[in-house]
Amino acid sequence: MSHQAYKFRIYPNKDQRVLIHQTHGHCRFVYNHFLALWNTSYEEEGKGLNRSIMSKMLTKLKKQEDTAWLRNVDSVALQASYENLIDAFQRFFQKQNNYPRFKSKKNPVQSYTTKNTNNNIAIVGNQMKLPKLGLVKFAKSRNIEGRILKATIKYNASGTFYVSVLCEVPDFKPLPQTKKAVGIDLGITDFAILSDGRKVDNQRFTAKMEQKLKREQRKLSRRYEQAKKEGRNLRACMNYQKQRRRVARLRERVAFQREDFLNKLSTALIRHYDVICLEDLNTKGMLKNHKLAKAISDVSWSEFVTKLKYKAKWFDRKIVEIDRFFPSSQLCHTCGHRDGKKPLAIRVWTCSACGTTLDRDINASRNILAEGLRILNQQP
Repeated sequence: MSHQAYKFRIYPNKDQRVLIHQTHGHCRFVYNHFLALWNTSYEEEGKGLNRSIMSKMLTKLKKQEDTAWLRNVDSVALQASYENLIDAFQRFFQKQNNYPRFKSKKNPVQSYTTKNTNNNIAIVGNQMKLPKLGLVKFAKSRNIEGRILKATIKYNASGTFYVSVLCEVPDFKPLPQTKKAVGIDLGITDFAILSDGRKVDNQRFTAKMEQKLKREQRKLSRRYEQAKKEGRNLRACMNYQKQRRRVARLRERVAFQREDFLNKLSTALIRHYDVICLEDLNTKGMLKNHKLAKAISDVSWSEFVTKLKYKAKWFDRKIVEIDRFFPSSQLCHTCGHRDGKKPLAIRVWTCSACGTTLDRDINASRNILAEGLRILNQQP
């Protein structure tokens, strides 16, 4: 069995919106409360909390008068809050992320997760049944398959609500073998250069929206300064809040366009090739280059590679990553000769050994393919 997530936009009514925001606040309180206790316990006793201790403490909190309001929301969502805290500490100890931080109500994006128990998460026609919320209207863009495990209700900065439903589905059937392999060189001018000579254009979603974003961001800054000058609370400034949501919608649109592009491209590659060879890029290191950081963030190489990997696992394809220090752009793919290090400014060059005229990016992708197939043949 595999896990697959489905994301939909939901349209809660006024009472449901109030309850969603209330649940966000209660889950945030539980997370911060146990994080503070964890820090105190570690300082005093040298160890943190465990799942059993936090479960018992949460039950006591619900019975106390000053925190009895925790009973007003979904109890499973509150339990998921300390589960998330345990997971955050486990990833910290494995050096996968930084030390857990307290959650802020000022964060424009809020979410909580609840589990499916006794079929309390289900699809009823064009509505979705959610714990405590009841039936909620949603945009049913596709049918949900498999057994529903849990749902995450998210509120975005643009003022929209989304639900992500995680389902357990049977393993996907492997795609028919195509007997084809491809090497991919990821770039900025062209998003992907394939070893068969094709180039996938970089859509530059952020750059296309940049002028409009700048204009709307300046309006937001002016309204912020005006509110600050008058000593008004930003939550009470309706014009500021409208402009904030307008800016958030523009950024959300860019994110959705990029997500759609990466999904379509990764799916097309998985369908057409049995083996895909890539470079293991050091994206974090590249982002330290301030001249290229903005362009690298816009192309989202890491997200693209992540999508390729999990889709390859679904459909029984192979992803081969070659070493990031492999000189793919310096070697001649025809004879393997290396003339010396060539700077990025040199896009076309002629091999001094065999006389082949080489396009830097296509040559790199063909070298990546050859190296990837060599590594694959060495694997047992």
